[in-house]
Amino acid sequence: MFTFPILAVRKVIDRGVVDAATNDGFRNPHYGLDPRKDEKPGLWLVGDQGVYIMSNGKLAEEQRPLVVYAEECHPLGDPDWWHYKQRHFGSDDGIQFLNAEEVLRIINGTRAPTHLCVRLTETHIDLTTIRR
Repeated sequence: MFTFPILAVRKVIDRGVVDAATNDGFRNPHYGLDPRKDEKPGLWLVGDQGVYIMSNGKLAEEQRPLVVYAEECHPLGDPDWWHYKQRHFGSDDGIQFLNAEEVLRIINGTRAPTHLCVRLTETHIDLTTIRR
């Protein structure tokens, strides 16, 4: 399971909307293999050097995305991040699309949550909230 502070999740979604409005839309995570799929507001759950979320709003050249690492899997300060990533995301790098509308529905449908939880299984991505 990966957890992200709700305030940070909202900031990433908002930043993606602004980036898309400024830079002509949303990026497609399928490397051109599936045009027009997931070209809508969303988050990318990225497994790479750690696990993090970022928006899919298009960026200007040399612009860097807003990135928020999972509390359990940040490569700086967490010596076990690689093992945690392998166990809960897999050893390969990858991107999973999370629809912003669904994420916000889950966040807004819970009373005073503090964190979004993302759990990956072999066939599903489960989104829930918790209060810490």
